[in-house]
Amino acid sequence: MVVGGGGRWRALGGAALRVVVVWAVSALTLLVLAGALPDFRLQSDDGDSVTRTAVTAAWGAGAFGLLGALVWPLVVRALLLVPALVLGVLVFFLNGSLLLVALWLIPDGRGEADPDNAVVVAAVMSAVASATSTALAVRDDDAYGRRLYRLAGRRRTTPRPDAPPGTVFLQLDGVGHRVLRHALDAGLMPTLAAWEGTTHRLAPWRTDWSSQTGASQLALLHGTNHDVPAFRWYEKDTGRLMVSNRPASAVELQRRAAARTGDPGLLADDGAGRGNLFSGGADQLALVLSVSGRRGPGTRSRAGYFAYFRDPANATRTAMSFVAEVAREVCQSLAARLRGDFPRVPRGGVYPFVRAFATVVERDVVVAAVLGDVLAGRTAVYADLVAYDEVAHHSGPYSADAAKVLTRLDRSVELIAKAAAHAPRPYRIVLLSDHGQSFGETFESAYGLTLRDLVRAGCGLPVSRRARHSASGAEARNALLSALHRPVEGERRGERPARGAGPVVLASGNLGLVSFPDVPHRMSREEIDHRYPGLLRTLAGHPGIGFVLVRSERHGSVVLGADGYEAPVAELADGVGPLAAFGPGAAVAIRRTDTFPHVADIMVNSMYGPETDRVHAFEDQIGSHGGLGGGQSEAFLLWPRELSAPVAEGEELVGAESVHRVLRRWLEEGRGPDGVPPSGTRVTAAQESPPGRQADETLPVGDGLAPDKNG
Repeated sequence: MVVGGGGRWRALGGAALRVVVVWAVSALTLLVLAGALPDFRLQSDDGDSVTRTAVTAAWGAGAFGLLGALVWPLVVRALLLVPALVLGVLVFFLNGSLLLVALWLIPDGRGEADPDNAVVVAAVMSAVASATSTALAVRDDDAYGRRLYRLAGRRRTTPRPDAPPGTVFLQLDGVGHRVLRHALDAGLMPTLAAWEGTTHRLAPWRTDWSSQTGASQLALLHGTNHDVPAFRWYEKDTGRLMVSNRPASAVELQRRAAARTGDPGLLADDGAGRGNLFSGGADQLALVLSVSGRRGPGTRSRAGYFAYFRDPANATRTAMSFVAEVAREVCQSLAARLRGDFPRVPRGGVYPFVRAFATVVERDVVVAAVLGDVLAGRTAVYADLVAYDEVAHHSGPYSADAAKVLTRLDRSVELIAKAAAHAPRPYRIVLLSDHGQSFGETFESAYGLTLRDLVRAGCGLPVSRRARHSASGAEARNALLSALHRPVEGERRGERPARGAGPVVLASGNLGLVSFPDVPHRMSREEIDHRYPGLLRTLAGHPGIGFVLVRSERHGSVVLGADGYEAPVAELADGVGPLAAFGPGAAVAIRRTDTFPHVADIMVNSMYGPETDRVHAFEDQIGSHGGLGGGQSEAFLLWPRELSAPVAEGEELVGAESVHRVLRRWLEEGRGPDGVPPSGTRVTAAQESPPGRQADETLPVGDGLAPDKNG
């Protein structure tokens, strides 16, 4: 649209007015802070008149604003190699330094502040200026769009009406189909509820036996999760412990997947990956674990921090939200103890900070990066929001704590949809999950010993009385360590288990893996019985264990259960024997995993009670995933109605590899022979957001940004 001379002058006049108002509010804020803080002044030693003090405040506010606009982006870009959380803290001191420079520029030395006060004053002024600018843009679509582009670090591109649609894939990590259905019906996620009833369709899909992000997302982005038997497993041929959320393991898994498929990934064509374990072949990356170990100025994964932290108000808002989230977790944990909630797991130590990183820092940076991607018009974007998964592990998948996280995620989706209305191309937003979660008391809490204790007892080996807790499989923990450039699980002590230390026992939610590192091949049932006559009988007969998979020399692999049950894997059937409780697809999932080269000597799945819908995790989690049983195996897809159905009516979508093929098909759909999308494919705030909603004030570029066209 061509803007006439009058319209151009009105736009320039409006922009000038906004600058003046923001300047005035900042100066007023400076005056208030100077009166409130003892070591911050805007007057000479002899005192000044009110007018002179106001001029001094205006001078300081103007200088601080110019320094923030001109110097701040250069300083932050120069610090991209600083660890993410260190950068988040460092921006406060940098911002305070800019304020000291601004005060130094005031004539006659009338500005002076203690360094500690400078940090506080700079943070408050940045937040106030950002909020004022946002409030002035609320009723102006053009100003709103310009602000989004500026905060996302993108130059505005003229929309092309004939542009083929782009696709944004938003992964709500750990949100199972049952949980989402409950949240929509209960009004916890009004944006998604409005979509599901109008523009989108919802359907479940069933995960593989290894129902966890490492296996699912590898297949979703790279087309295969072959030979990923669990979240963590031991490889006898290399002597290496593989952990899905370890950067070195993620790099290797991505390499193996690309070698198997011969394809770089779902996002190879002008794509962007945000907050994922794997790159998907994308060129633009932020908070992606498989590239987080790279160092050097060319590391694109670091650029996501620049796009976010270049606005000091973002750092201020995120830091305040981080502290608030830590306090919220401490209060919620204390309340759970006082109520006597059961089951319950320890929530102290570093967990409050891990939770705050997942629910605040990672969310803010990822959402800001996605905003930048849609405003830049990228063809495909895949982003993982891990907040719910982290909280549900410790509070439970249906807990009030997790429900509040779902509501905040809904607001994040709403914000992305609103930004998409200002994008240079139409966008289709697809939401999906990688797995669900199952509830239940931990194995150790229920039976007084860990799986490792049980295995060692069955082998006749000594069992230590010292309390022993399995490391959490939550994705956010190693993402936090990676952001801090700290060694993650296993890297500090080395990866190779000590020879002669006994069996290696690993946990992946309610799936356990037992390997004997001194035997180079996959041990058979006969070999295990010869060495440890009571081990398999102890495991299969334990009331907390549903079934055991082991190789047999006579029958091929077999599944063992309670009361002497034994069935060859080739003859397994759903609904029979120990698999009766696990629902459809269990037999196929077990047979597939049994073919993996690195399947463990003994695969152990905990019990599942259909009447209670509970499992027993082998980790310290009351909401768990990684094996079979309950909602952990039921993920979801929520897709726009103009896209084709994932499968034919009456069929079931099974396995992450099948979902990958669906996502690839959707990327190709909507493009006519001339590249023109069908009508009605553009996502707009008016279509996609329920009435009366405001953006979450803690979100990046958020402060209630949506234009209110109703006055």
